[in-house]
Amino acid sequence: MKKRYLLLPCLLLISALALAACGSSGGGDEGEIEEAIETAATGTEPSKCTEVETQAFVEQNTRESGKAAVKQCEEEAPEENAESVAVSNVEVEGEEASAEAAITGGSLNGQTLEIALVKEEGNWKLNELTGFAKLDQAKLAEALGEKLEESGEVEPELASCIVEGIEEESQEEVEELLLSGSNEPLEELAEECS
Repeated sequence: MKKRYLLLPCLLLISALALAACGSSGGGDEGEIEEAIETAATGTEPSKCTEVETQAFVEQNTRESGKAAVKQCEEEAPEENAESVAVSNVEVEGEEASAEAAITGGSLNGQTLEIALVKEEGNWKLNELTGFAKLDQAKLAEALGEKLEESGEVEPELASCIVEGIEEESQEEVEELLLSGSNEPLEELAEECS
C-alpha cells in the first residue's frame, strides 16, 4: 500500500481542521477575525485558500509547499463543513492575533481549536492551527476512522489500528500527528500498525 493512499483520508480530516464556522461578527479587528474564521470554515470556494488563509496555513494543512500546496487546497475544498463554530478568546496584538474555535458538527465535532492569525494587506488570515484548547480524542478518532473507511484505500485492520493509536496517544502526540505539517508522525503510526 502506498503511504499516499493512507494520507488522503487523514489529509481530508486535517482539511476539516481548516474549520467550520457560523457565528456573529462584531466590529473592528475581532469581527474581522471571526469573519475570516467563518469564511475559512464554512466556505467551499477554492478562493478561500488565498483570501482568508496564508501560505503557511495552506502548507500546514495540505502538507505540501509552494504552489503545490495552494493547488491541493483549491482542489480539495471541502464539500461539507461543520454546522457551526463559536469563536472566542480573540486576542489581538498589532498585526497578529489568536482565537479559539469550538466546532459543532462535521469531522471536528466537539473539538475546540487554537488558531493563530496575521493581518496581510489589511485583511485577517488564518496563519496556523496551534493546538486543541479542547480535544475529544474518541470523537476525533471516530471521524478519522470514518474518513479512512470512506476512502476505501486502507484495509479495515490498518484503519482500526490507526484509530486505536489516536485514541491512545497523548494530546501532545495527537497535535504533532495532525498539526505538525509533516507526514512523518502519521507515517510512523501507520508503520507501527503494519
